[in-house]
Amino acid sequence: MVSDMNAFSYLGFVWFILTLKKKMYKYQFSQYAWTHMILIVVFAQSSFTVASIFEGIFWFLLPASLIVINDIAAYIFGFFFGRTPLIKLSPKKTWEGFIGASVATITSAFVLANIMGRFQWLTCPRKDLATGWLHCDPGPLFKPESFPLPGWLPWKEITILPVQWHALCLGLFASIIAPFGGFFASGFKRAFKIKDFGDSIPGHGGITDRMDCQMVMAVFAYIYHQSFIVPQSFRVEMILEQILTALTYEEQKALYMKLGEILQERLFGQS
Repeated sequence: MVSDMNAFSYLGFVWFILTLKKKMYKYQFSQYAWTHMILIVVFAQSSFTVASIFEGIFWFLLPASLIVINDIAAYIFGFFFGRTPLIKLSPKKTWEGFIGASVATITSAFVLANIMGRFQWLTCPRKDLATGWLHCDPGPLFKPESFPLPGWLPWKEITILPVQWHALCLGLFASIIAPFGGFFASGFKRAFKIKDFGDSIPGHGGITDRMDCQMVMAVFAYIYHQSFIVPQSFRVEMILEQILTALTYEEQKALYMKLGEILQERLFGQS
């Protein structure tokens, strides 16, 4: 499928070059640029979202929820405490709302990760788009661990999921960096002198107005997962599946023999 898409992209590039006409170069290249910008903004980030879902719905649902929480918290804190303007592109955004939403989002990330991380149908990787319940051996990130607390506290220890530490990073990004996706959209709307992208949600614009920060968050969540989570989350089932699907029978047999030799050397080394 990917190879077919690559072939079509090359054919489209060649076709574009062949259709260039004199005195229309500027217009044609501007349309070419617009087309690719739309593809990057819409389809590229959508592919990151789908990839995150296959890694486990947890890695899609948690980041998306944090954006919603940040948006709501910014509105509430800004409404009740907002006094200092944050950015000229969005006059209604205030520092009070921004800071209050950041605290609420990071706190919510820590709590939500603990709740969502206890459901296997959220944390198990998916191989297809089936809607059935999933069962798997939870990775080390989703197994509770106990951490000792200082002696002056009334509790001796606290039990959390290791994934909650990663959730703090997602919450930090959702509260500090992702809102700039909304600021970017505000600048875009001002450039074209429009208030909202749509009017399907009274007082909040259209669906697109709710998705500006989600696009930034989806890309970050996937890159973060691939960079910091995947190296820690290898499971026996995943490795075995790769061996059975990617290696030939001869390669599997050679791997079996080599693994046996390594295990024997370790066994004799310990005795």
